Amino acid sequence: MTTVHKSIWRLKRFGRFLPGTKEDGGNPWKMFEHSESAGELVLTIVESGHMLVSQGHDLLDGFSLLDAPSFLKVQQKSDTLLFRLTVKGESRLIRMQFSGSRAEALEECGSAVLRLKEYLPVTTQGGPLPPRSCPPTPNQPPTKTTAQDQQGSAGEAMATEPEVVQGSLSIKRLTQHFLGEHGLSLPLVYRHSDLFRGELEPFLRLCLLDPSFPALVEEMEGELKRVLQD
Repeated sequence: MTTVHKSIWRLKRFGRFLPGTKEDGGNPWKMFEHSESAGELVLTIVESGHMLVSQGHDLLDGFSLLDAPSFLKVQQKSDTLLFRLTVKGESRLIRMQFSGSRAEALEECGSAVLRLKEYLPVTTQGGPLPPRSCPPTPNQPPTKTTAQDQQGSAGEAMATEPEVVQGSLSIKRLTQHFLGEHGLSLPLVYRHSDLFRGELEPFLRLCLLDPSFPALVEEMEGELKRVLQD
């Protein structure tokens, strides 16, 4: 039986780190909290590999997890996740604390970590989560995790998980895969389409209604075979 991982989690708090505010005496984190007026805070990882944080009808943050190890590091501490994104030499930090009782928040956070590990390693500060059968630890306020804390063994991945090949493949190897001549376990970057499930069928029907589409398919197959001969 295929395991379907959860893709939506309720959050208690979400924050963005604001550089320079601490020196001015302000709170270095801009925090968003669940409330009836603002709406639920929700973390979503969609089929296309995009991670979204929303509140009500507002999108607070979002980015693609494809090729995430090249720009993203994630650290878990208790029921909180810290994300450090580095793009073109500039870094930014976000963090999120999961909703529910202490035990529920730990379980939700662990579930999100499992989903994130499909795309990149996630380090854990203070050791792994306690088993579900163990009683939860006493309640404590959310911890403030610094960028320095987030550094460490980001390259560690769970030994029980299959290795995911990162990077790109040569045109020849991709061509062999598409022609069925050589089976490959494609990296995640090749497994996702920008089209959502509901958009693929209308697009395919449109192609099939075009009288020139079958000829185009045959020409593409011929071109792929010629690529292998080059």
